[in-house]
Amino acid sequence: MALNARLDHRKPLVFDTHELGRRPGALQRLTREIDAPRDLGIAGVIGVPEGAPVELELRLESVMEGVLVTGTARAQAEGECVRCLEPLQLDLEAEFQEMFSYPDADDRGRPKAEPADDAEEDEDRLFIEDGLFDLEPVLRDAVVLALPMQPVCQEDCPGLCSECGARLADDPDHHHDAVDIRWAALQGLAGSLGDGEKDEMSGAEAGVDEKQEK
Repeated sequence: MALNARLDHRKPLVFDTHELGRRPGALQRLTREIDAPRDLGIAGVIGVPEGAPVELELRLESVMEGVLVTGTARAQAEGECVRCLEPLQLDLEAEFQEMFSYPDADDRGRPKAEPADDAEEDEDRLFIEDGLFDLEPVLRDAVVLALPMQPVCQEDCPGLCSECGARLADDPDHHHDAVDIRWAALQGLAGSLGDGEKDEMSGAEAGVDEKQEK
């Protein structure tokens, strides 16, 4: 990721590395609870509601190239079962590890690294800016990877009846009597006839039978 405008240290997902320093091997552990940003999850499927609490546990390690951030995010996600369409909730735990690179030489005058040959690879890098780094893109990627693409309310959810849409988990004995499609049209015709029409047809059939006997 290319360098952006100056980061705002007041944002909940922006972290300060000044206390950590740039001495390789230095460690810092942080915990923070934030309100979930908007659209944290898989759009239209499942995600952490905006404003819901997200617990972060981070380990910051200073290395030659920058700061290696290892962490865990915990929250409660909400979505809809893909089988029965009922609302569901699940406990989310997303782990991540990301390198945030220094954009310039370190304090000991080590020369700035040569630009990467692969410009596309350089675009994917994350940088420390004025001692700050933004964890939001890393958190978003980690949450998406930790969430199920097809969430279900329970592993053996039977879903909905394909004929009437009833939720099968509520009625395990739910079924529909099978109708032979060869007789379905005749049954519909019989149901549409009035009692008078049925009597006339019966009378006509009786007359035919009498003629055949003669």
